[in-house]
Amino acid sequence: MSLRATYDIYLKRFADVKAAMTKEAGNAERFIALSREFSDLEPIIERIIETQRVQKEIAQLEESIREDPEDDAFSTLAVQEIALLQEKLPDLEYQLKVLLLPKDAFDEKNAIIEIRAGAGGDEAGLFAADLFRMYQRYAELQKWRIEVLYIHENELGGVKEASASIKGKGVFSQLKFEMGVHRVQRVPTTEASGRIHTSTATVAVLPEPEEVDVQLEDKDLKIDVMRASGAGGQHVNKTESAVRLTHLPTGLVVFQQDERSQHMNKARAMKILRARLFELERARVEAERAADRKSQVGTGERSERVRTYNFPQGRVTDHRINLTLYKLDKVLAGEALEELVKALIRADQDTRLAQGYSETRA
Repeated sequence: MSLRATYDIYLKRFADVKAAMTKEAGNAERFIALSREFSDLEPIIERIIETQRVQKEIAQLEESIREDPEDDAFSTLAVQEIALLQEKLPDLEYQLKVLLLPKDAFDEKNAIIEIRAGAGGDEAGLFAADLFRMYQRYAELQKWRIEVLYIHENELGGVKEASASIKGKGVFSQLKFEMGVHRVQRVPTTEASGRIHTSTATVAVLPEPEEVDVQLEDKDLKIDVMRASGAGGQHVNKTESAVRLTHLPTGLVVFQQDERSQHMNKARAMKILRARLFELERARVEAERAADRKSQVGTGERSERVRTYNFPQGRVTDHRINLTLYKLDKVLAGEALEELVKALIRADQDTRLAQGYSETRA
């Protein structure tokens, strides 16, 4: 299908939706559905209109040159203007093709991010803590809402494992490529000889489901309550506030003890369990899609090394797209992480376009 035919399809659908919204104003459910479609179509229509405007201006200038070829001064200016307009077209058409890519059903979801220390002992825990703070700062810079679900620290202030819920527009779409094994190369503070160590931490990014997305039945759950252990205040070992949830069909286990009340710990454990079950289904669907692709910009599997943070050289390298930034401090501060995020998103879009995933969504 030609781009011109695609434009016509979307312009007509946009007009139909706009008209239907007026007619269905009294039907709340129908109006909400139409409003969502309107919001999805609006950026596409804006790009189509801008592309058509540029194409029209080029055609008018070319026609003016043909009508009065003797006006050298005007022709010179017109040719220069045409060149400038033609430079805009490829980028506009690229943006439009990206907007027409089939949407990932999970992209608009909020996310739960989980970080665990990997190989490297105490240094791995300190690195996991660095990553957790990096994502917290990045979320704050994006004006997202972040809620720490649990954080288990080691004796040196590092993190054995930590999890947070992040809410905002398009959170999962921006963070999903962070999942995988992150590696750090630096001299630990406990290393007297100054030798560089390599340690790892794993990052998991799960789309956070609504309750209606994942139904949990009582018969599928085993709930154990127990006394909390470790640092946690006066309630530790005095009340049975800790909760362990076991999902019997899958064997998934979630333990939560960070809150003072059993009710709050259970609620957080249920949120994490829903996200993990939702991720299992998402991974199954994605595996089916991936079977038809020749390559991907990173599979997102947790066993995959995705990025290295090299302190002696002050660099961060993302191995999936061969991008190196000499901005280690700014990346860990959350400030320059967006450069990596945007580059990964762009690489994924390029790959899908190259693999023929540019069919229209109309």
